[in-house]
Amino acid sequence: MGAEKRYEEIMIGEKASVSKIITESDISGFANISGDYNPIHLNAEYASKTRFKKRIAHGMLTSSLISAVLGTQLPGENTLYLSQNVKFLAPAYIGDHLTATVEVKEKRDEKKIIILNTIVKNQLGNEILAGEAVVKKM
Repeated sequence: MGAEKRYEEIMIGEKASVSKIITESDISGFANISGDYNPIHLNAEYASKTRFKKRIAHGMLTSSLISAVLGTQLPGENTLYLSQNVKFLAPAYIGDHLTATVEVKEKRDEKKIIILNTIVKNQLGNEILAGEAVVKKM
């Protein structure tokens, strides 16, 4: 896991990433945790009749990789997640290798607020989602 990084040590333009391969158990586990049992995620026959042609990962599962970066690397420990906006740009499938990257865009020193660009790409370099996070360094 990441080490403690003080607010003053974090620089605009700084980046960090985490990667993960999406598995069958990730999707079924996320469905159980979230209660989202939409058949597009869980039923291959149903999914084959959609525009995606096969099962897709939950959008919030893919976006949760951003939380992993924020909480463990940049800004790291003692970070309070205040908000996140996200645009889902493409589906993620079982077996996709996703990389979530955050980049420090702005800092607001008076309250130790950090604004970060957030992006998740698949193994082909295609953007799966993009957005912006606002966090507070405690």
